[in-house]
Amino acid sequence: MANHTKVVLAYSGGLDTSVILRWLQESYGCEIVTYTADLGQGAELERARDKAEKMGVQEIFVDDIREEFVRDFVFPMFRCNTVYEGEYLLGTSIARPLIAKRLVEVAKLTSSDAIAHGATGKGNDQVRFELGINALGSDIEVIAPWRDWDLNSREALIKFCEKHQIEVDMKSGENPSPYSMDANILHISYEGGLLEDPSSEPDESMWQWTTALEKTPDEPTYIEIGYKEGDPIMLDGQKMQASEILSKLNLIGGENGIGRIDIVENRYVGMKARGCYETPGGTILLKSHRAIESLTLDREVMHLKDELMPRYASLIYNGYWWSPERYAIQAMVDQTQKPVNGAVRLKLYKGNVIVVGRESKTDSLYDADVVTFEDDAGAYDQADASGFIKLNALRLKIASEKGRKF
Repeated sequence: MANHTKVVLAYSGGLDTSVILRWLQESYGCEIVTYTADLGQGAELERARDKAEKMGVQEIFVDDIREEFVRDFVFPMFRCNTVYEGEYLLGTSIARPLIAKRLVEVAKLTSSDAIAHGATGKGNDQVRFELGINALGSDIEVIAPWRDWDLNSREALIKFCEKHQIEVDMKSGENPSPYSMDANILHISYEGGLLEDPSSEPDESMWQWTTALEKTPDEPTYIEIGYKEGDPIMLDGQKMQASEILSKLNLIGGENGIGRIDIVENRYVGMKARGCYETPGGTILLKSHRAIESLTLDREVMHLKDELMPRYASLIYNGYWWSPERYAIQAMVDQTQKPVNGAVRLKLYKGNVIVVGRESKTDSLYDADVVTFEDDAGAYDQADASGFIKLNALRLKIASEKGRKF
């Protein structure tokens, strides 16, 4: 085991990281710095500060990074209409590069020589954290206790807490949540427990952000989102910060039962895993962004973005936010967003996000004079289609004449 003088721990104050804090103190005999990120998860983060103080930590960082998270990570991701494997809006994945960035910054600020995290050895987060740390702080070592210690169950962790008199929120005699959960301002996820059987329907009581469809309003909710260069800047005519827009959309979307998914996804480490997610605001933003792009983007530019999106999504899911290839794709995507300006009107009703209107007074490529079914006054010559079709059909015609069967 390497010698370390000071270690920064990604700390939530929950069971796992409370055990890790004491384990690091015992195993390395070094000073521990705790870092707790406020990503809008709704937890009482000052409790994490209090618990760290009780465990002898002198340098404690509790960091509100909600606006940076949405502005610099979530919105750039949505500029590419990013979805992993057709459904997952990457709520956990996109938070990890920012946490890694702040961990490295805190490590440098405090002259720490290592960073520790609580990601398990079976998941994607260990990869995401460590790729980010290596990209931004190559001289900082990483400690991953779940790959080193012999505490391999919740029961073992609780016994460790009892032995070392560590205060935890969840004792073995109480009713612990059956799920492994992760929340931030973009989403909340549920894994493990009852969900490990992919054939079982989740209990309705599991969902925390979204109303069951049977209980949603019987009247639709209408909203309007205003865009500037691909990013939402206004909601219902009111200019807001990025995190304010997403928070408001979470509430509106959740009330209308929007944003629930239940998927089996392919983890980067090689296994399939079943996860349930609530992403109400993100689901609305994805639909509205595609709507404003449909009006303002050139056809080939839009199709090129669609071709790149799955690769871009995989880079985020697998932890390569800080990679040169992600930067390259992002630069191209951001360039395409300059004309993506305007507003989209949406109807939210019983889990559905329905586009009912879109307009761009400055950048619309829609020309009613060309597309009309009425007299277009010569704006479009339909006879031009004959030569266009003949040229594009030529290879098919030759193949048919040669008896080629495909």
